[in-house]
Amino acid sequence: MAQGRRRDGSGFGPCPNDGENGPRVLHPATAGPSPQNSAAPGAISSPTASPPFQSPLALPGRGTPRQLACRVLQSPLAGVSDRIFRQLVRRWAPGALLFTEMVNATSLELGFGLEKVEELASEAGPIGVQLFDYRPAAMADAARRAEQAGAFLIDINMGCPVKKIARKGGGSGLIRDPALAQRLVAAVAEAVSIPVTVKTRLGWCGDSADPVGFALALQAAGAQALTLHGRTRQQGFRGQADWQAIAAVKRALTIPLIANGDITSPDDALRCLAETGADGVMVGRGTMGAPWLVGQIDAALAGRPVPPTPGKGERLALAAEQLQALVARKGDHGLLIARKHMGWTCQGFPGAAQLRQQLMREPTPAGALALLERAAQED
Repeated sequence: MAQGRRRDGSGFGPCPNDGENGPRVLHPATAGPSPQNSAAPGAISSPTASPPFQSPLALPGRGTPRQLACRVLQSPLAGVSDRIFRQLVRRWAPGALLFTEMVNATSLELGFGLEKVEELASEAGPIGVQLFDYRPAAMADAARRAEQAGAFLIDINMGCPVKKIARKGGGSGLIRDPALAQRLVAAVAEAVSIPVTVKTRLGWCGDSADPVGFALALQAAGAQALTLHGRTRQQGFRGQADWQAIAAVKRALTIPLIANGDITSPDDALRCLAETGADGVMVGRGTMGAPWLVGQIDAALAGRPVPPTPGKGERLALAAEQLQALVARKGDHGLLIARKHMGWTCQGFPGAAQLRQQLMREPTPAGALALLERAAQED
């Protein structure tokens, strides 16, 4: 529950050694279902608070303003939010702002990872490109490439807690160097005409966290919106997101603020907005295996009936569809990618745990598809 959230020892104690807390990884074959995925088919709690968010959210940009018709955003997810995943999310949320996977500006500079931005032109709906690096010039060049490819906006990652990224000064490492973070935002904002936003965290760790000061610095540098995850880099994804700290940042800013962290249902989103006063929400890990979540939250915010959570049959069909699409695009390697998606999706029904274990061991795409089809035929 969001009410009564407070800073506690899990997130605001002394700093541990760098790299102690990476992102939480759930093994698809053995992890228990998340609260979102374990709901009974069609069971959606009724939103009880917050007026409908029906008006678009305006982002001015330097020369190409944008409007977000949907106040719930799909977070960039490394290794997850590829084009195939985005198309599934779009099925329930056609107007939502989705993101590519995190794009390394250095890789673009060297000619790698171009497919992540080049495919935007042929994809329907607004799609942002999230970039990460620590060099302003490289980030500016990558932003120009993304804009030319059709990016709806540019988001700068200043929140990734992964050690190998933060240690080099990218991701959450920029929280430790506000001056560099400002130069980076200014360089990107000057390089493109579309809006430039930043996704970050409450701070690096412990009592050193100054989320208000850092947010104001980003705003002054030219960021047109901020997405704030309610944990420090020290926490990674442990403990509870501090929505009260997000509220304090919101009160200090004049640019839009998007709240992120512990939003896994429409009710969570409504409570978060009520507590933080944020202009919208971004959902991330809650959509892994639940591409319908963005659409459910969008409906709740707009005051529309919330689409039901898919049951066993639809989940298995989605898993099979994603498997076939990944194999068609990447060959047999697509099975390795599909395993985690199948593991997340195949939850919340009798026999799901055994099916996940079988899917993780199955060596061929045809065999995995046969397992899904057999499960669909069982009562």
